[in-house]
Amino acid sequence: MESISWEDCQKFIEQLNAHLAGTPGAPVGYRFSLPTESQWEYACRAGTTTKYHFGDTLTSNQANFNSNLKKTSEVGSYPANTWGLFDMHGNVWEWCSDWYGTYPSDAVTDPTGASSGSNRVLRGGGWFSLAEDCRSARQNVLGTSNRHGDCGVRLALVRAE
Repeated sequence: MESISWEDCQKFIEQLNAHLAGTPGAPVGYRFSLPTESQWEYACRAGTTTKYHFGDTLTSNQANFNSNLKKTSEVGSYPANTWGLFDMHGNVWEWCSDWYGTYPSDAVTDPTGASSGSNRVLRGGGWFSLAEDCRSARQNVLGTSNRHGDCGVRLALVRAE
């Protein structure tokens, strides 16, 4: 899905979770949400420590970036990372649940973003992004109502609180 705002994502997730509640076969005790920024990066890296889960360089055979196709490509058009996740680099920037803010200075495990703000975090880079903007650690920020042709969504399945 592309051209979706953070607010659109929240409405979709609310409807999806309501629809799945009580549905036979639905995951009991879990709900869908946007991943936190740290969850997104962990999934993208898939155990690697390089700039991209492929290594320290990115080519047009590995991701849709640098306007090489001039549009969003179909999911799965490029190789998955070692955990089977496709299009973690390029194609569309993916919304995260976190507000944009400074990172903690101390070492933390599974941190969440700032408690409030005016912009939300996106990760992954888009089809028009330079390779450097598609790095595993790169973040982008936008207001919650902004829609762009290179903004998309990837859902996480998390334990219900």
